[in-house]
Amino acid sequence: MNEMILISIYIFVLAIFIGFEVITKVPPLLHTPLMSGSNAISGITIVGAILSTGMGHSQLATILGMLAVISATINVVGGYMVTDRMLGMFKKDKKQEAK
Repeated sequence: MNEMILISIYIFVLAIFIGFEVITKVPPLLHTPLMSGSNAISGITIVGAILSTGMGHSQLATILGMLAVISATINVVGGYMVTDRMLGMFKKDKKQEAK
């Protein structure tokens, strides 16, 4: 059991370093599309949270899984809202086109 926790912490720390290095190398022009894409990928966390909620291990696990479902849903919906707002900035204004 302790080995699994240590391996999980090791993978988590490596993911933090890799994520930091990848994000710092992305040009500023691509930050918003990258953020939108990563929010869409966050939909996977909803699936994981639903699975963890439905396992029925304990009541605490079910409550934490439900909180994870809510948090992941807020993240995904917020990501789509930001993407929609960003794409709206690139649309031409119809009033200016009519003149």
